[in-house]
Amino acid sequence: MKKILLVCTLLSLSLGKAQMTNVYSYGFDAVFPADWTITNQSSPSGTGAWVKASYTSADTSQNSIFSSGIGGVPAGQSGGNNSFALVNYTSTTGTGTISNWLITPVINVKDGDIISFYSRKGTDGTTDYADRLELRYSTAATTVNPSGGSTGLGSFTNVAVTVNPNLATGFVYPKTWTQYQFTITGIGTTAIPVKFAFRYFVTSGGVNGTNSDIIGIDTFSVDRPTLSISEIDDKSKTIALYPNPTSDFINFKTDAKIIKTEVYDLAGKNVNLPLKDNQLDVRKLPAGQYLINIETAEGKTTEKFIKK
Repeated sequence: MKKILLVCTLLSLSLGKAQMTNVYSYGFDAVFPADWTITNQSSPSGTGAWVKASYTSADTSQNSIFSSGIGGVPAGQSGGNNSFALVNYTSTTGTGTISNWLITPVINVKDGDIISFYSRKGTDGTTDYADRLELRYSTAATTVNPSGGSTGLGSFTNVAVTVNPNLATGFVYPKTWTQYQFTITGIGTTAIPVKFAFRYFVTSGGVNGTNSDIIGIDTFSVDRPTLSISEIDDKSKTIALYPNPTSDFINFKTDAKIIKTEVYDLAGKNVNLPLKDNQLDVRKLPAGQYLINIETAEGKTTEKFIKK
């Protein structure tokens, strides 16, 4: 069995005029397909499970859930009303440990594939009951689903992304749809079968617990950059970042006009930094390593920088 190394921001890919081929996508616009698996392994297990959203505008008790507005129908990151999946504190009873799983079908992936999804908390309230989401993966020849309660992982022993790993309050888990992504490396150019699993994992959860509220996910996608040999060898289209490391600003040296930039932290969370005059202001970023996707008229590239 080969182990996949999933890197959020440590991998720098020079994508040149990269085009993306979609390997797999699911927007949660319809009921989960039969090849998706749902299993609630919370201790103790409650009635709650991963479900597709199915709110109605007539229910005024929704209290602006998922930014719907009172009595409105909540919408996903894309796709319109109810086009997302959700899970909540009813995964366990009383006070317990929530471990509620939503598992994808087999997806064949290889080095360079980019996995992404969006997530957010459902509440628009001011009190934050901490939530946590893991995206795990299994490369086992025969996938073993989690069992035996909240400590059971099955063959999903590898963690790719964790949203709010320390169960911090203060809406570290975002209240707006936020993209998370990571890039696969370490398995070579031949795709192998992998299953991914969203795990809602919260200690001291439930109706009487200090943690757990409601979260949603949307727009799960696996995309494969495709490059021609000439594009890989074309050094004239590279983009230089300077200074790197930096404590205040990132500048770009390129002959092409920069159209768009996206910055991601070590957790794979998109960091909103406006581009102005081919420069990014990073003074408010915590120290650490970041990945930046750069789009120009010539194509796309991904580079790494360090904030001091």
